[in-house]
This record gives sequence, structure tokens and C-alpha cells, in this order.
Amino acid sequence: MDMAEESPKERGRESESESERLPVAVAVVPPIAPIVAVPPPPIAPIPIRPPSSSTPADHDDDEPKYVVSEASRQAKDRHDKAVQDLLLKRRAFAIAVPTNDSAVRSRLRRLCEPITLFGEREMERRDRLRSIMLRLEADGNLHLLLSIHDAEEADAAAAQPEEEQQVQYPFFTEADLPDDLLKARLHIALYSLPRAKTRLERATRRRDDPDEDLDKEADMAVEQAQAFVLDCSEIGDARPLSACSFSKDANYLATSSWTGCINIWSMPNVKLVSTIPAHKERATDVACSPTEMKLLVASASADRTAKLWDNNGNLLTTFKGHLDRLGRIAFHPSGKYLGTASFDKTWRLWDVSTGKELLLQEGHSRSVYSICFHPDGSLAASCGLDSLARVWDLRTGRSILAFEGHVKPVLGISFSPNGYHLATGSEDNFCRIWDLRKRKNIYSIPAHKNLISQVKYEPQEGYFLATSSYDTKAALWSAKDFKPIKILDGHEAKVTGLDITNDGQRIATVAHDRTIKIWSSVGSPKENDMEID
Repeated sequence: MDMAEESPKERGRESESESERLPVAVAVVPPIAPIVAVPPPPIAPIPIRPPSSSTPADHDDDEPKYVVSEASRQAKDRHDKAVQDLLLKRRAFAIAVPTNDSAVRSRLRRLCEPITLFGEREMERRDRLRSIMLRLEADGNLHLLLSIHDAEEADAAAAQPEEEQQVQYPFFTEADLPDDLLKARLHIALYSLPRAKTRLERATRRRDDPDEDLDKEADMAVEQAQAFVLDCSEIGDARPLSACSFSKDANYLATSSWTGCINIWSMPNVKLVSTIPAHKERATDVACSPTEMKLLVASASADRTAKLWDNNGNLLTTFKGHLDRLGRIAFHPSGKYLGTASFDKTWRLWDVSTGKELLLQEGHSRSVYSICFHPDGSLAASCGLDSLARVWDLRTGRSILAFEGHVKPVLGISFSPNGYHLATGSEDNFCRIWDLRKRKNIYSIPAHKNLISQVKYEPQEGYFLATSSYDTKAALWSAKDFKPIKILDGHEAKVTGLDITNDGQRIATVAHDRTIKIWSSVGSPKENDMEID
């Protein structure tokens, strides 16, 4: 059959068979090349030095040399020396050295060393003995120290009696007149308790009375204090003045100066009444008796004595006993006792009538500068160069409070008439108010630009307090909120002391410019009369 004659059916069958024979297109994924594992590099073997017969010097020549600089060597030497000094100091303080100066001298004599050097003190001598003993121990002469110690023990045993009774020393300084001190404490207790009771009853009555407005009275007193102006100025002496004190009736003013004289002036005209050549050295303080029976003036001096005078300049009593110069003095409210503060680190209580020393009170670590008494008479407060203020119970002799807060010596101290506030002035230019009930500082007044020489409360109600300072100014402060009331600016040199009359109407200040200045309130007499209960 011819090809043209093939039927369509056969051609379709052939095309199907051809399509079956053709390969089908499939998506081909290229193969991933295998990761060839690379072996780690071989570790070089540790070379082993073959044994050799070379000397250590040959090894040192093979090793690298490090050059140390001169500065590093000196620093290392200093460090080693400091370490050795520290170790020597530790060993020195571990060595038992006698504390008694006589024993120190005896051991130095046994060691064939000079027992004292020029200008050497007790502690310096003891430190020298410690260094000598340390040097002997370092040199290997320990047997010498042991032999000296045995010899000292043998001498002490030979000097000690066979039947020696153990002596128990008291932890306090016994009074020379215990009977007089006992009577004085009993008198102070009988004097202070009724006054304290009266003060508390009056405070309670004023608080509960609806007609009493305490805040208004305080504000009126502050307004009156704002009216203080300079009323009078007078040359007080040829040398700087150190203190002043009003009499109880404010009719006289006593001043002390560096000449050692006590001057008594009549008020309010500041006329000189008498001059008392009280001391050969400078007078440090003066105080007038708080009683109205007779004007008595007490003076303190750098000659280590206090003296009692009448207004005519007659010497009544001399109080001797302090070992160093005196600071401030104060009368007890009863007028029968006098307190004196001294640079011998003690304050003493004296009987005014007999001049006998009743109490020698220790407790401050440095010089005692000022002292004051509680309005009731039961407490005394002292302050000094140890930056502390201490409160003492005169009826028992105990130190009941110690106020810490000042960072420099405390020079002024004063009780408030309310009975529970105490003000102190210091070289740190601050006046601090302490609460005896809370036993802490309740307010600190940045009062002046220089040290505060004295602090005084207004003696009637304590509505304000006054401070004097070496910045040539005195200042008045409200006792309610401790805000400034008035700056008393008039002196040309350091203000050393001040005092306030019992009615609060006059303030006297004295200074190194040798002047006495009287500041008075200028209000009307009716306004100036403060209410007295």
C-alpha cells in the first residue's frame, strides 16, 4: 500500500508510539560537593634538652637578661624598708614596757642608757625605751632583757612587805571636807526643790489659764528687744576688758580687765564708783552676787586665784587651789557658793562665807573654760576646750548629761529660765540649743563670723538670748524660733563679754577696744515693763 494511502487512524497510532519513545523532561538538581575533612596540623613535639655537663653560668648566658632600672630598684628598696619598719613597729608595740616613769628610768639605767634627754617628756622617754629594747631583741640580746626583767622582779619582791594588804584606790577624787560637802549638798537640795516646784506650778498655771497668751507675750518681748539701741559708751580701762556683770538691782556694773583691776560703775549713767586692784595678772572674769542684801563681787584671774570683794574694795576671801589659770566664774543662785572653771581641767565649788573648797570636780579631758548654774540651783553646767558641755547634779555629784556637737572649744554656756534649755557658744561660730528633757541638740544657730565668747539668756522669762563674738558684734536671738532679732554693732574690736539686767531692759557689752557699751530699749516705760508673775 502506498504511504499516501495510509489512513489517518494509522498515522495517529504511529504518532502516539513515537511520543511514548521520546524522553520526558525532568527537573535536575545539581549535586552538592562533599565537604572534605581537613586533618588538624600536627603538634610539634616538646623538645627535650639533652643532658649536658655545662655549668649554671652557661645556662644563665643562654637565657635572656632583664635590665632593672635604677628608679625601680630604689622603689623596691623603699618598699622593703617600709615593710621592715612596719614589722618593727608591730613588734615594738607588742613588747611590754613599764608605764610608770620611775620604772622607765630604772630600766634605762640598767641598760646603761641616759635616763632622760634634754626636753624629753614621759611618753617620749617610754618610746625611746621601747626602741632600745626592740633593737636589743633584733640583735639577739634577748638574754640581757630577760636578766634585767628578773632583776627588777627580785627588787620589787624584796621591797614588798610580807603581809601587804591590797589597796583599793577610789575611782574618784575624795573631798578634803566631806562633812562640809555633805552639808552643802543637803542645803542645795533643800534650796532647789521648792524652787523647782514653784517653777513647774507656775508653768502649769500659765499654760492652763485661758487669759494667758504665752505666744503673744513672747512676740511682745521680741518686739521690745528689736528696739535696743546704743545708750552709752565709756572707756573702761587702759587695757582690754574681759567681762562684765550687773548687780541684782541693776544699780551697779562690775567690769574686769587685763590690768587685773575690777571697776565698779553706777548705773544708768556709767559713773566710776571704785577701782579695785584685785590681781597682779590679768583678770579673766567678774561676777556679782545674786542676793540683794549686800553687793559682793567675785573676780577670777590668770594668777590661779579667785577673790571676793565688797563694793568698797575690801578683800573678803581668797579662793586658792587651782593649778592653772582660771576662766569664767559664777555664783550659785543662793549666793552661798561660787563655782570656778580652770585650765587645770577641773571646776571647783567654794563656800563663799568660809572660803573653803567644797568640791573638786574632774571630768573634762581638756581645760574647763566656763561654768553656770541652773535657775533652781540643782544643776551646774560646764564647758571647755574638749568641745563638750557637761551637766552635773550638785545634790549627788554625778555627771548626768554630756552634750557632743561642737567641733571646736566651747567658751560660753547659759541655762534658760524655763529650766530645760541650755545654750552653748563655741569657736566654731555656732550657738547650739540643747534640750535637757530630750537629751539632744534641738537647734544650731550660725550666729557669727568668728568665735562666740559668751552666751546669756534674758534672766526673767528667757524670751531671747544674747551672744557676743570676736567679729566685733553682739546679737539677740528669739528663744521661740531662734530667729535673729537685733545686731548690736558698735565695738571696734573683739567683744569679750556681755550681761543682761534682771528686768531685761539693759544689756552691757565689753570688748578689746577698752569700752563699755550700754544698750537700752527705747520704748515707753509702760511698754517696757515686762509682766512679772
